[in-house]
Amino acid sequence: MADSALHPSHLFGHVQDAHYFEVPRVLDPNKDGHLHLPQPLKLEQPLVEGSEYIAPFDFQLTKFMVLEVVAAAITAILFIWLANKISRGGAPRGRLANLLESMLVFLRDEVARPAIGKHDADKFLPFLWTMFFFVLGCNLLGMVPWAGSATGALATTGALALITFGAVVFAGSAKMGFIGFFKGLVPHIELPGALAVLLLPMIFAIEVLGLLIKHFVLAVRLLANMMAGHLVLAVILAFIVAASDHALWSGVTAASLVGATALSMLELFVAFLQAYIFTFLSALFIGMAVHPH
Repeated sequence: MADSALHPSHLFGHVQDAHYFEVPRVLDPNKDGHLHLPQPLKLEQPLVEGSEYIAPFDFQLTKFMVLEVVAAAITAILFIWLANKISRGGAPRGRLANLLESMLVFLRDEVARPAIGKHDADKFLPFLWTMFFFVLGCNLLGMVPWAGSATGALATTGALALITFGAVVFAGSAKMGFIGFFKGLVPHIELPGALAVLLLPMIFAIEVLGLLIKHFVLAVRLLANMMAGHLVLAVILAFIVAASDHALWSGVTAASLVGATALSMLELFVAFLQAYIFTFLSALFIGMAVHPH
C-alpha cells in the first residue's frame, strides 16, 4: 500500500474521471471505497474502443458528468433567485445577493465592455456570465472532499472551448456575414497581383489555424491548471500513506496536512482566477471577431 501510494497511475486515478465516487469506506455499502454510479445507458459493446488515454465511447455515466449537472443546477438556482429579487424592484439586499451582483457588474464593466466594446458587449453578457459561473462552479466542486473538478478533464474544457469558438464565429458572422468574417481574418495588404495570389491563401490558412489554436490553448490552459493543482494535493497527501511504516510518520503527517491546507488556499484562489481568465479570453476573442481591425 505504501509503495503504491506514490505510483503515477494511483495518483492520476484520484484526479481523472471515473464511473464512481471515491468515498470513505463507512459510507460505501461495498466497503471498497467506491460509490458506483448507475449505468442505465451503458452499451455492452462500446461504439468506439478506448485506449490508455482515451475513454471508450459507451454512454457511461461518470462523476464529472454528475458534477457538471450539479454546477449548472447551482448556477441556475442562484441566478433565478437573484433575478426574481431584482424583478420585484429595488436593490438586492443581503450578503449573497450583493456578492453575486458585484461579480456580475465586475464582469460587465471590467471584462466584457473593455474587450468587446460597450455597444456590442451587452449582447454577449449572458454567455460570458454563464461561462464564468459554470467554470467557477466546476472548479469549486473540486475543493469538496471526495468530489472532483470536472474542469480537470479535456472533454470538459474542450467542450467549453468549442462553445466559445462557436460564439466567436457566430459573433463575427452576425456582424460581417459568414464570408465577411473569414475574409476579415486576412489583414489588408497591398500586394501585386501574382504575389497576392501566392501569399493571401497562405495568410488565410495561417489565420484560420491561429484561430483554432487559440481555442485549443484556451481548453488546455484551464485543464492544466486545475489538474496540476489537484495532482500536487494528491501527492502531498500520499506522503502520509507512503510513510506509514516509517518512524517519522507523525512528522510527515503533520507536514503533509499543513502543506495540503496551504495549497488548498492557493487552489481556492486559482479556482476564481482560472474562471476569470477563461471568461476574459472568451470576451477578448469575441471582441477580435466583431472588431477585426
